[in-house]
This record gives sequence, C-alpha cells and structure tokens, in this order.
Amino acid sequence: EMAAAAGGAPAAEAEPAAEAAPAAEAGPKDCGSFKLPEIDPAFDAWLHAQLMASPPDVKDTDEFKYITFTELPPFTDAHKSLMRKTLTPELFAQLKDVKSSTGYTLSNGIQAGVLRPHLGVGFTMGDEECFTLFKDLIFPIVSGWHQFDPATQVHKPDLNWESLAFSEEQAGKFATYVKSTRVRAARNISGLSLPAGSSVSDRLEVEKVMVEAFKSLPEELQGTYFPLGELNGAQEEELQAGGFMFQKPGPMQLLGAAGAGRSWPEGRGIFHNEAKTVLSWCNEEDQCRIIAMENGGGIKGVFERFCKLSNAIKGAAEGAGKKLMEDPNLGFLGTCPSNLGTGLRASFMIVLPELNKDVHKLEEICASFDLQPRGSSGEHSAAVGGKWDISNKQRIGFTEVELVQKMIDGVTKLIALEEEMAAAAGGAPAAEAEPAAEAAPAAEAGPKDCGSFK
Repeated sequence: EMAAAAGGAPAAEAEPAAEAAPAAEAGPKDCGSFKLPEIDPAFDAWLHAQLMASPPDVKDTDEFKYITFTELPPFTDAHKSLMRKTLTPELFAQLKDVKSSTGYTLSNGIQAGVLRPHLGVGFTMGDEECFTLFKDLIFPIVSGWHQFDPATQVHKPDLNWESLAFSEEQAGKFATYVKSTRVRAARNISGLSLPAGSSVSDRLEVEKVMVEAFKSLPEELQGTYFPLGELNGAQEEELQAGGFMFQKPGPMQLLGAAGAGRSWPEGRGIFHNEAKTVLSWCNEEDQCRIIAMENGGGIKGVFERFCKLSNAIKGAAEGAGKKLMEDPNLGFLGTCPSNLGTGLRASFMIVLPELNKDVHKLEEICASFDLQPRGSSGEHSAAVGGKWDISNKQRIGFTEVELVQKMIDGVTKLIALEEEMAAAAGGAPAAEAEPAAEAAPAAEAGPKDCGSFK
C-alpha cells in the first residue's frame, strides 16, 4: 500500500534490479562503526577480505564484529603471541569448525591476537567449554606462559589466611616502608559465558548473582553496588578519585579486540564496602574481579578480606544453584590463560631509596622469590621517588597462601637490605629516620610527589 501511494509497484510485482546476482553482491557488508587496525599493508588487505566475507555472528553489535577466519592468518613479524607460535596450519584445520554450546569458535578466540600483534597470549576464552574444546591450543599456551604443564600437574587452592606467617616485627617494618597493599583475583560462574563471548542475558544473570553475593558479605565488608549505567556525575567522580572506576576497553586493548566491551555499560558495575577496603568489578575482563586493599603494609588483614570476599562469591553462586569455574589442573578459570590457577596478583607499593640506586640488586632479590618489580620509569630503570610496585609473577602451581607468603618473605628481605645499605651509606634507615615534620599531615610534609606525570 505504501509503495502504491508513493507511485511505485509493490515489491511482489517489482522487477529485481539484477535477479540472478547473489545477495553478497547487492552491496558492501555493513560493519557499523567497527574498524580494523593498520598492521601491514598485505596483512591488512587479507584481514579486510576476511571481515567482508565473514557471516553475521549472533554476538555482533554495531561497534564490534566477530571475524570468521577461513585460513590460518598470515601472521607478520610483529605478531609475538604464544597463540601465533602454537597455531599451526594442521591445528587450525583441526579446530576451525569447532564451536561451543554458546557459539564461541576458534576464530572468536584468536581474534584479539590477530588484531593486536603486541599481545603475549593472543587467545581469549568465551566460556568454560573452551578449555576442553581448544585444549590442544590452550595447554601449550598455558605451559609456555606459566611453565606449568596442565596435562600432568595439579593445582591446589588454599584460602586459609591464618596460615600466613607474618610476625609483629615484620608488621612494624612493613608499616614503615610499604605505602599500600593490594590482593586481587578473578572469579567466574560455571554455565554462564565469559565477557569475550557473553550474551546480554548471561551478563545480566552474572550481575544478579554478584549483587546477591555482596548482600551476603560479613558486616565489616557490607557496602554498595553501583551499576555503571546508572551512575550520576557525583558518584562517577568519587569512584574515579578513589581509583575504583573501570572504563570501556579501547580498541587497542585486549578486551576491546576480544569483544568484551560490547553493549557497554549494560550489566557492568562496581561494588565497594564503606571503608573502601574491598572492591569488586562486575563483567569487566572476567565476570567478577575481587580486590582487597588498604594503605600501609597490613597484608594479613588484606588477605583475610580477600578470602572472605572470594568465599562470599562462591557461596552466592552455589545459592543460585551454580558453582564457580574451577578445574583440578587449571585452578580458577577465566578469560585470559595468563590468569589461571589462583589468578592472584598481590602487590606492595614500597619506597626503597637505597635499593633504587642499585636496580640490578633489587631485581636479583625479587627474582629469587619469583617477584616482579615495576618502577615508574620503565624496566631496569630507577623509579621516581624510589617507589616500586612489587608483585608475584606466578599464578598457578602454588596456593594463594604460598604466593602471598613469598611476597612477605621477599619484601622482608628487601627491607633488610635497604636498611643495611642505608647504614653503610652513613644514613639512618628509613625506619629510624626522624621525619622532617613529625606532626604534620602527609600532604604537608613536602611538595606532592607526582611521579612521572607531566
């Protein structure tokens, strides 16, 4: 009727413009606002052709398209990932048509590693089934990244915070040298897809379980959940100021290239308790990121809160008739193979002015405890203000207690050496030095340390 009113023939009677032409030739594929990166002219041309030929994926949005790779990508010298090193033509042919029950494919999993050559792992999980379906690719990646063989080794958890050895003397030293302490890890719910492959319904179901978990926390950990899509200006500013906010992943980041930023900010949110010593992110890289932190070096209290938050998430999942993604060999499962096992990263922000003058020695001690030092001036360089972030390198093959204990023991050694070096240099160790203005608040003790910020 509308066609007739407009003076044209109804569609059923209209002569097609090119009746025999295939649908694909009717016009260019609509990719919305999705953009491919520029890597290498020949590779870029191949990638564009693959995108144009890819069938629609039910997970596609206007901003993001999943590419179906019909052949092993012709990787460039810039591609450095373990995925690239592991994925042979034979393995690609074996796995290219494999699909999980949620519709996640090999092409979905390698897309981030294909589009972002700098990534070290290069594969993201879309759901729990990926660990089984793509095992022939995943296990070598895990072995290469963690020096842990999931085919023969077993991972054991231990969230008993009372097992930590941390004396009063150590606590006193840490209180002097350590400026802040943080422990974080990821938790995911079995049966619900991971962010890189999630549907809207799964994402909202995850949020529902998480909100129930936060309600069940012990009184000292009770707090507020802030859905990202409902934040007002004041709330957003406060979360930003506390360093609690997480942003939509950019196209150059792992999560952006893997599809984890689709339908933003729906189903995402932030929880923290009133004291702001526990924090949780819902549907960022993983379904749930749990973080415990505080100013100073009180690692035992931080680890206790972390364990209680982890236990609450587990209890809420079980209360909803579900369980956490966990495997006897791989431990806690998540989006990136780099965060398996405990998935735990514990870190101390510590000031070491004397060791800052001998970065090689600092790195040597850290290596002996399997710790990773990160300064503000880049790798192998002195840190501005002598301030270092010291964290555990390992994630799998050790329990949570063992990894945190290594952190405690390693930092204890660093502090002892720092004091020896200060004494040898003729100055008082930081623990004994008289502060310049003892009664003054920290903000008034001197000019603000802005690190390398310009």
